[in-house]
Amino acid sequence: MDIPTEGSNIQIQSYKHNGSIHRIWAETKVLKATNHLVIGGNDRTPVTESDGRTWITREPAICYFHSDLWFNIIAMIRDNGIYYYCNLGSPYVYDKGALKYIDYDLDVKVFPDMTFSLLDEDEYEYNRKLMGYPDVIDHILKKNVDKLVRWIRQRKGPFSPEFIDIWYDRYLTYLN
Repeated sequence: MDIPTEGSNIQIQSYKHNGSIHRIWAETKVLKATNHLVIGGNDRTPVTESDGRTWITREPAICYFHSDLWFNIIAMIRDNGIYYYCNLGSPYVYDKGALKYIDYDLDVKVFPDMTFSLLDEDEYEYNRKLMGYPDVIDHILKKNVDKLVRWIRQRKGPFSPEFIDIWYDRYLTYLN
C-alpha cells in the first residue's frame, strides 16, 4: 500500500458499502504516516456530501486511521474540551492522494468528560438490509464497537489527552 508523505495534504473519502461516495473532506494535513497508521489534522476544511451539499468544519480536528481497525476517530478541539466522533467503518486504504474507507453508519460520540453515546443504530439496520451487509461485517463491527468502548474507558490512543496535545502541536507547526 502507498503511504502518504508527512506534511502533505490529502483528501479523506468516505464511501458506502455499495461503492457510492458518502462524504469527502477536501484537505487534511498528514502528521504521521506508516504502513498501518495515518494521523492527520485539519481546520475549517470544506466537506462535500453525497448529494453535493458542502459545508466547512468549525474547529481544528485530529484524525486517527488504522489499517487494522474497523473504526476511525476524529478529535474535535473546542473551547470547552475535546469531543470525539468515531465512525465504524472499514480499515482505510490510501490511493491516488486520498485516504478511503467504507462508512458503516454506526457512530460513537464521546464528550469531554469521556461519557459516550452509540448513534445511528436505526440507520445501520436500514442500510444493512438495503445494501445487504454480510453477517461477517455485522459481527466485525459489533466486535469493534466493543473494542472502541474499551479504548474510551481506558483512555487509550487518541482518547489520551497527551495524544491530542502532541498531534495538535505538530499540526500547528505545519501552519507556521
